[in-house]
Amino acid sequence: MTEASNEERLNWPRAYGGAAGTARLKTRVEDFIVEEQLGFEPEGEGEHLFLQIEKQGHNTEWLARQLAKWCEVPPRDVSFSGLKDRQAVTTQWFGIQLPGRPDPDLSQYEDESLRILRAQRHPRKLRRGVHKGNRFKLRLRDFSGDKVLLQQRLQQISEQGYPNYFGDQRFGIDAGNLDEALKLFRGEIKVRNRSRRSIYLSAARSWLFNDVLAQRIEQQSWDTYQLGDVPGFFGTNSIVRADRIDPDILSKFDQRELCATGPLWGRGDLLTQAEVAAIETRLSIEQPELCSGLEAAGMKQERRRLVSLASELEWHFEDDDLLLSFVLESGSYATSLLRECLDTESS
Repeated sequence: MTEASNEERLNWPRAYGGAAGTARLKTRVEDFIVEEQLGFEPEGEGEHLFLQIEKQGHNTEWLARQLAKWCEVPPRDVSFSGLKDRQAVTTQWFGIQLPGRPDPDLSQYEDESLRILRAQRHPRKLRRGVHKGNRFKLRLRDFSGDKVLLQQRLQQISEQGYPNYFGDQRFGIDAGNLDEALKLFRGEIKVRNRSRRSIYLSAARSWLFNDVLAQRIEQQSWDTYQLGDVPGFFGTNSIVRADRIDPDILSKFDQRELCATGPLWGRGDLLTQAEVAAIETRLSIEQPELCSGLEAAGMKQERRRLVSLASELEWHFEDDDLLLSFVLESGSYATSLLRECLDTESS
């Protein structure tokens, strides 16, 4: 896999046709607002201090390290559920393990770029991916294109969903994280930093998933049931085995309770059957280094929905600026929604 092919493959096929126009994304930090929705309330007691923090200009991992320093705990005792953009106004939760210790006074560290909105105790650690979803409020500036087509496209997404691609940010600049994953799998580099290693493994898995989703889009089968599919429920990680499909399960596709899933590659057998299994099995033939590398790294086969739903999707124009608001489940990318409508330029 060459650098040129990486760049070409980042241009994944769209489900609904070409872009309706162009617009500028993240011209100002306040143009991209994300609020993490935890999905449960901290219980008010326990050894873990949960902090809801509004930040801008800071990435999640940097802030986690700062919290460890400020609270005088090892970095491993600070946790978070999801990664959030640096160039945005983001609200998210952090957890700090403080057994037998009082709540620290962190007010001295607050400024215009960082505010602590809530602090509450909880008995269990805040783990990756546990949050329910994220609410987005976006301003895309200087739209140029067909406004009627754009609004038709947004209506389609509101009613039918959009391809649940991993966003390009998962792969780094020019898919550099994927190149590093290949070097790791070939033994050309050693990566002792667990966070960095996780980034490379995630890039490899995400690439393979996007490859399958792209093929399903080209076959116009990404949002419909195909023989051998393993359906997954929206709102949970529950799946239905391919050999347990019945008319009731198929009706849930039309009701948008279920959709097809694709592989997050690792050790173990694929759960799909028939024609869908044929599509997914080709990965090990077409991308053997990525597949075998993930298996050797100890990753296990998992599933991810091919369709993402945007709830509470609303839009309107202020002159040539498009204002969007919507809620996505944890793990879905706002940039993947946008690419179904627009070609965006980041400042």
